[in-house]
Amino acid sequence: MQALHLSCFTATSCLGAGLGATLDTLSTNRSGLARCTFETVELSTHIGEVAGVDDYRLPAELADYNCRNNRLALMALEQDGFAEAVRRAAQRYGAARVGVFLGTSTAGILETEQAYRKLDSSGAFVDPPNYQTRHTPYALTDVVSRTLGLAGPAFAVSTACSSGAKVFASAARLIDAGVIDAAVVGGVDSLCLTTLYGFNSLELVSPEPCRPYDAARRGISIGEAAAFALLERPADTLPGDAVLLAGVGESSDAYHMSSPHPEGRGAEAAMQAALSSAGLAARDVDYLNLHGTATPSNDAAEGQAAMRLFGRDVPMSSTKGATGHTLGAAGALEIVIAALALQNGLIPGSPGSHQLDPALELDYAFAPRRQALGVVMSNSFGFGGSNASVVLRRADAKGHA
Repeated sequence: MQALHLSCFTATSCLGAGLGATLDTLSTNRSGLARCTFETVELSTHIGEVAGVDDYRLPAELADYNCRNNRLALMALEQDGFAEAVRRAAQRYGAARVGVFLGTSTAGILETEQAYRKLDSSGAFVDPPNYQTRHTPYALTDVVSRTLGLAGPAFAVSTACSSGAKVFASAARLIDAGVIDAAVVGGVDSLCLTTLYGFNSLELVSPEPCRPYDAARRGISIGEAAAFALLERPADTLPGDAVLLAGVGESSDAYHMSSPHPEGRGAEAAMQAALSSAGLAARDVDYLNLHGTATPSNDAAEGQAAMRLFGRDVPMSSTKGATGHTLGAAGALEIVIAALALQNGLIPGSPGSHQLDPALELDYAFAPRRQALGVVMSNSFGFGGSNASVVLRRADAKGHA
């Protein structure tokens, strides 16, 4: 595929708002996970809750969009000069030539949950939920497009935990086809009772902060996040630390409704496709950000795929011990983390993990490492076998066109 420039990117999660807070927390191997006190939830677990979302106020003209997911999205757009960078791009290309493609899983379902708890004696809503502007996945894309003043193609992707990565492939295809010149891509997912109780019913929620790839891992810690990137065709000259989207690979193994193929066949296919898309070999990758949810089956399956493809030659880690699993936002959040890793020569550690699963022979980074990086890959895998792998590289990566 044609390489695209991540000309601006940002992330807000339980690690903090913006790139500075994110990088600082990752550099010191700290976790943003805390014991769950969210809403009316009564579960013994830890979550990654973003501070300040309840206090954030949408502009008056967007009042109909008021929900936790949309507040988190607009709060994140204000970080790192991202909104301003997008508006400048719209001036260069025209608002109709900039697309918006965002991943989410539950969108604004929290407000619907709350509305159903306030039915009157006849069973009618006391405060009827606004499905169109809050609950639906497209509500996220709509409010972001309106906020940024964009009029190009726009849609939401909801493929569970691969959503925030698959939008990079969607945008790349439309730019390559000449439909648009630039795209806002990303993912936003916020805490709600549906996911917390839902994953708990599947016996996938850990009572302690999650421990990806650890021999004693016990399940996931759910988080929330918003992460965005602006994709453009690269200029003729770029600074050396500019980050390029080099390749994207997708697969759909459809092995089971909620479990990955036990040998990680779908994961391996996505990684191979991403390398092929980028014109690279496995030996060219300097760091792999694993999906690494900390469930026994996910880490075992992905780990086997990574062993077959990379062996112990490539350093790897999952950053979900720091952020929690942010579901539909995870792909975008971890691609931004991978971009930070490239620019800063940092292989993130894995807070909470201490002893590698003995069945997996990997070079797993438990603590942060300082190392020059030219090419990194990030994995995102969702329920139903929806898989996506993304390859990023620095503009000055030696040996790579």
